Amino acid sequence: MNYRTAWAFALMLVLVVAGACGGGGDETPVAPVAPAADPIDPATVGSVMGTITFEGSADGLVEEIRMNADPVCLKEATSTQTEYYVVGDDGGLGNVFIYVKEGLEGRSFPIPSDVVTLDQRGCRYTPHVFGIHVDQTLVIVNNDPTLHNIHAMPATNQEFNTGQPIQGMKYERTFSTPEIMVPFKCDVHGWMNAYAGVLNHPYFAVTSENGAFDISNLPPGDYVVEAWHETMGVQTESVTVGEGATAELNFTFAIG
Repeated sequence: MNYRTAWAFALMLVLVVAGACGGGGDETPVAPVAPAADPIDPATVGSVMGTITFEGSADGLVEEIRMNADPVCLKEATSTQTEYYVVGDDGGLGNVFIYVKEGLEGRSFPIPSDVVTLDQRGCRYTPHVFGIHVDQTLVIVNNDPTLHNIHAMPATNQEFNTGQPIQGMKYERTFSTPEIMVPFKCDVHGWMNAYAGVLNHPYFAVTSENGAFDISNLPPGDYVVEAWHETMGVQTESVTVGEGATAELNFTFAIG
């Protein structure tokens, strides 16, 4: 056997052995690498700031909640007023969820590692309105010495309904797709309710009692911003954010 024939035979043998050991098409698939989040230059980011104002009379809009059905709630409650309308002394409207609705298409953002907590304390949900990123962990905590039932009723995400009979119990969930808004209720205490805005980006805020909001670290661009209120609906406005600039945006919700 000459040198070339020996070399060819050896190569053929190696290929045959490799094919037998490798199992043909049974190779372990390589997990795809998730696309990296789009880089944003921190030197160019801006913000959208403003105020949500309530127009009209707030008389009679805030009601007292009757918690007589559960003596524990009567004892633990620190507030017994409804949160549908939170109006500050200067007419600012609280508990409004405001977020970038359009203008971020094609961008991706990392899932935050920190958790969002929905607390059940004093037989109320805290916060009443909040935002969360898709696939970010939501921790629901029962801090009351009584039975609570957390019932989320989304339209596009998966519904869940579970009891928390023991003080200190925690329950974790995530949402897989954006949704404005996901309502929560307690089937045990009918006055308990909350809302979550689920987004695939971090550009959202909830107004404070004086109606103020701040959506920071926005890349320069043209956006549509939406303000949502649980009883008065939604409003949208267009806004342009320049490099390193703060754009002012105000909304007015009227009643009566």
